Order: sequence, then C-alpha cells, then structure tokens
Amino acid sequence: MNRVLGLSDLAILLLLAGARLAVHTLTNGQYGFHRDELAMLDDARYLAWGYVAYPPLTPFIGRVALALFGPSLVGVRFFTALAQCAAMVLAGLMAREMGGARRAQVVTALATALAPISLIQGALFQYVSFDYLWWVLIAYLTIRLLKSEDPHWWLAIGAVAGLGLMTKYTVVFFLAGLAGGVLLTHTRRQLAGPWPWAGAAIALALCLPNLLWQLRHDFVSLDFLRTIHARDVAIGRTEGFLVEQFVVASNPLTVPLWVAGLVAFFRHPAGARFRLLGWAYTITFLLLLVAQGRSYYLAPAYPMLLAAGAVIWEQRLARMAAPRARLAHGLTWAALAAGAAFAVPIMLPLAPVNSALWRFASQVHDNFVEQIGWPELAETVAGIYHGLPAEERARTGILAGNYGEAGALNLYGPDYGLPRAISGRNSYWLRGYGDPPPETVIVVGYSRAAAEALFTTCALAGQITNRFGVENEETRFHPDVFVCRWPRRPWPDLWPDLKSFS
Repeated sequence: MNRVLGLSDLAILLLLAGARLAVHTLTNGQYGFHRDELAMLDDARYLAWGYVAYPPLTPFIGRVALALFGPSLVGVRFFTALAQCAAMVLAGLMAREMGGARRAQVVTALATALAPISLIQGALFQYVSFDYLWWVLIAYLTIRLLKSEDPHWWLAIGAVAGLGLMTKYTVVFFLAGLAGGVLLTHTRRQLAGPWPWAGAAIALALCLPNLLWQLRHDFVSLDFLRTIHARDVAIGRTEGFLVEQFVVASNPLTVPLWVAGLVAFFRHPAGARFRLLGWAYTITFLLLLVAQGRSYYLAPAYPMLLAAGAVIWEQRLARMAAPRARLAHGLTWAALAAGAAFAVPIMLPLAPVNSALWRFASQVHDNFVEQIGWPELAETVAGIYHGLPAEERARTGILAGNYGEAGALNLYGPDYGLPRAISGRNSYWLRGYGDPPPETVIVVGYSRAAAEALFTTCALAGQITNRFGVENEETRFHPDVFVCRWPRRPWPDLWPDLKSFS
C-alpha cells in the first residue's frame, strides 16, 4: 500500500477511526436509550465509589456526558463510540510494534472494528465499551514492554489495569492470563525487580476506593455477580461460549487472521518475543470457559491476535510472486468487505423500526427492541399519576419492577412532574423508599399477584404500549400498571424483601 497523500501510518489509522466515529455519530440517535443505559444514567446522578452491578468509572463518565450534552442519545453514546475507535487505533499500533507495515496496521484496525461486539458497543453507553478499551490498551502496553524490555512499562500497565478494575470486574480474568503468561515466559525474570510490583501497587491504589465501598456494603457486588451468573447459566446464556467466539467476539470473516496470530505466538519465530500474549489469551480463554462466562467477555483479547496475524499475513505476501500477492490482497479486502456486510447492518442502528432488516436484527439480538417505548411508559404513568386526587398525589410514590423502568421514569418523569421512582433492583434498593414513605403506589413491572402480595388493594390503571407496536420485555411480560394502596407491612419491614438483582 503506497503512502496516501503523504500521510503517516498513524494518520491513516486516525482517519479510519474518525470515519467510524462519524458513522456512530450519524446513527446513534436512532430508537431510544437501552434499559442498561437508563440505569447507568440514573446511577450517574448519584455518584459513589461503587454500585451493586458495576464499579464507578462508567457512571462517572455518564455524569460528564449528561453535563456536556444532557440526555442526548448521540451525546451520551459519544464516549463509548470514541472508546471503540480508540481501540481500533491501538490495534493497528500493535501491528506496527510487532513489525507490521501500513497494510498490516490497516487490516488489523478494520478487522478489530468489524467485530460484532465492538460495533454494538460503539452504539450503546455501557461499561463493556470501556472495558474493551482497557483490555486492548493493556495488550498494547505489554507489547511495548516485551519489545523494549524496559520494565518501566509496568507502571503504565498497572495504571490501566486499575482503570479496568474500576470499570468491569471481569478484567481480572485477563490480568490472571497476563500473570500466567509472565510466569511461563522469560518475562518472569522482571519479577525480581521492583517495577511489576509497583505497577500492581498502582492498580490497587486506583481501585482501593471501590474496594472500601464494597467493604462498607458487605461486598454486595459478589452477591450480585453470583446471582446473575447463576441466572445466565440457568437460562442458557453461557452455552454458546465457543461458537460465539467466531461470530460475536470476532467477525467470522476475520477468524483465519486471529487464528494465524495465535499460532504465530507459539510457532512462528517472529512471534516468540510476544509469546506472553499467546499464553495470556489461552489462559484467559480457559478460565472463562471453566467459569462459564459470557462469550463477549473474551472479545477484547482478539485485537492482539488479529495484529499478530496481520503481520504474518503481510510477511507472507511479501514473499509471494506479484500476481499471487495481488490476488491475496484482493481476497483480503474482499473478506473485510464481506465481514462488514455481515456485521454492520445488524449491529448498528441503521434500519427503520419494524423494517425487514430491523426485524431480522432483532431476531439476532434484543438490543434494539429494548430501546423502544420508554418515553411512552413515562407518559402512561404520568397520566395515571395526574388522574389521582391532588391530596393523594402528595402521598403517592412509583415502584418499578426493574432498573430500566426506574431509569426511564427518572429520566423522563421530571418533565411530567412525577416523583422519583423507587425500586428494589440493584443500587436502587440502597437508595431506599423515600421519607416520608408513600401511602399510595403506582406499580410498574409487576404482575397482579406480585403487586397484591405487597399491598392490600391494587387496581389496574393502565397498560404499557409503544407507538411502534414492538414487543419487548415491558409489553410482553408485565404490561399492566396498577394503583396500589395500604402496604401489607410497614415499609421498613417490606423493603428488605424487595431487594433483588438483575
């Protein structure tokens, strides 16, 4: 690949990332907020050093996004789109550090960008997006460490590991994989010096506030993780771990590239220097497989394999005769184009709601359908609330069955004059039921039987719908909205039983 307009390799990578960022910016305003985003944004209004479902970094970024852009879909999702674009650039730089020229760097960046999980995480505000970036950055810094043999890189690795621990706890699997790789390679000699331990101290210092928060809250996140993991195993969400490495964590059209990279770490002379990364991937893969983790947990480990594979690909093409090399180049670009055709239409919010493409994408994953109907939910509850007598409204609360409903009501409810919604889910439970406690409660997200188990009388007052007629969790499983009165027990006795995780 000849130099393009005199631009450097880094400039080309930045241009590609900028083009992707533009695509996300133009499309991220479709549909609405996902239920996970609504919970994250609600937590962002209550900054703390920890939350039941996740560490504090992503809600903090959400608070910044709200301050800068308000509740804008494009604005809130800008930071996660930027994180995925940064990971794309870092992937290309990994190829460069391993000896790859421009073609290898561009192929790596594009192959990383076309992973289905990366595409969707550029279109949602979730902690997975930032977790992905930290894994890739740790891998890049480890390559710099291995290439230079300068142990000072451990300080940067430790700092990013600390950010990872403040973003998503599953980074410990990758850190364990890296530790295993260190012990199984000559890099273990650096353990005799102070720098790896200084890096570990930095990581610990960065995540110490969250650790203290967990200590004060009886390590509630461990209870949450155990509950969620048991649920995922019970309903089969972990059964596709192996298959989904090829179609979710990575793009099926780039599989030969990362397989070649993994083999190169162990078998190719050029990969020997970076063998630690091969062990890191292998150990992390095995740990997640044994632990029955979700398939996307491993997704951020593939860019380093793609980088190694692209370098080996480039070196082999350089040894081919010109006609064969041109054919191989053409097949490579065709594979990337096919990979884009496979992943982009179903992972990015491109299609109009209820179009054939939208319905097909919604059969593949539920991320789009769970973005529909939240403003209508708030409007329905507002109609019920304002239909109550004025004196009763002053003593009325709203109880939501899940964090999506609570988050939606707290995001859109102020425009309708609604009180803050309460819920027993995750961190909502820690915030309590208000003072004074409500006497009348609008109940959302509960069945009649569940509502009547909590209150003496419950009357059906409305149903959750959306203007598109899309069936999702709200409209299918608990569409009824009740007005309930007279709790069967005092709120201090009732509230502990409402504590739940999801």
